Amino acid sequence: MALGLLAACGDNGGGGGDDSAPASDVYSVISVVNGNLGDKSFFDSAEAGLVALANAGVITYRTVELGGLDADQPKWMDTLLEVSEAGDFDVIVCGTWQMNEYLAVVAPQYPDQKYVIYDSVVEEPNVVSLTYKQNDMGYIVGAFAAAMTTQTDFERINPDKVIGFIGGEDGPVINDFLVGYIEGALSVDPEMKVDIRYVASFVDTATAKEMTQAMINQNAVDIVWGVAGLSGNGAAEAAHEHNIWFIGVDSDQEATFTGTQAPLAEITLTSGLKNVGDSLVWVFNELKAGNSYWGSVQNLGLDMNGVGLATEGNFRSTPQEVQDLTLAALDDVKNGKIIVGSAFGANAANIPTLRDSVRP
Repeated sequence: MALGLLAACGDNGGGGGDDSAPASDVYSVISVVNGNLGDKSFFDSAEAGLVALANAGVITYRTVELGGLDADQPKWMDTLLEVSEAGDFDVIVCGTWQMNEYLAVVAPQYPDQKYVIYDSVVEEPNVVSLTYKQNDMGYIVGAFAAAMTTQTDFERINPDKVIGFIGGEDGPVINDFLVGYIEGALSVDPEMKVDIRYVASFVDTATAKEMTQAMINQNAVDIVWGVAGLSGNGAAEAAHEHNIWFIGVDSDQEATFTGTQAPLAEITLTSGLKNVGDSLVWVFNELKAGNSYWGSVQNLGLDMNGVGLATEGNFRSTPQEVQDLTLAALDDVKNGKIIVGSAFGANAANIPTLRDSVRP
């Protein structure tokens, strides 16, 4: 089945798998997409990185799109198994949290095959896992949000020093975003307050919308960051209906809001970004240079362009002093002048205490 699918996909060449550079010094890669291109998010970003690598002569590659519906999921495992068994590719690339359970089963069965998974972790000796420092991203977004909410002459901004955070769940990954967000906001104004609410779902737009409406009505929030997957669209809807601002996550949501969602683009000032394509460029360039990271988790921050901020579009309409402050904060984190706290590690932030400290 998988090989039949591959025959119908764009083919930029083939190769054989082992853990060093092939004789031609050009890696043969297949990107297994558990969805479809055109998502204007992770899959398109990954594809852009592979295109750049192919144009630079680092790889040849194929992309196979498997669909993202529940009915498509059996193809995800079957395809991973078949391309692994075929041994035609030096590296198999896949991504997102939905694929880690499948790769965790397949990778040990093919120890000579190499894999790269992005935005998820599979701890096997033949896998490189690419993750992203969402706390670094959060710091920049928090600095931006706090700087914006003090611009009382700007449309839709009120005098209250309160910004909002809608999280998909009360867990370490989402709280890692939150730690950075709070630290970035307090760096701008130590009196800043943050209304924090968790949807307990990444697909519940209705609850996210209700929560955002509540934070607007109860605490005069005038800018909210949605870190909740599809649920975040509900926060954007509430922002639009109640005349406040929204910040997106992972991809440039101003660009992704299209069609019937186009009005949401108008109130999206910026987005925190996970630069999947750039992370793939990094790992293959490292491999070409003789630096392999098989069996490791590579957590990429601003310094390695693993994360970033959307600085075009509506961001350019914000006051120049806000733009300057935000970009200065980005540079300080990128250069190591500022070390952002985290929800992970031996020195992990005490999340309940941190949340209480900024409660409106």
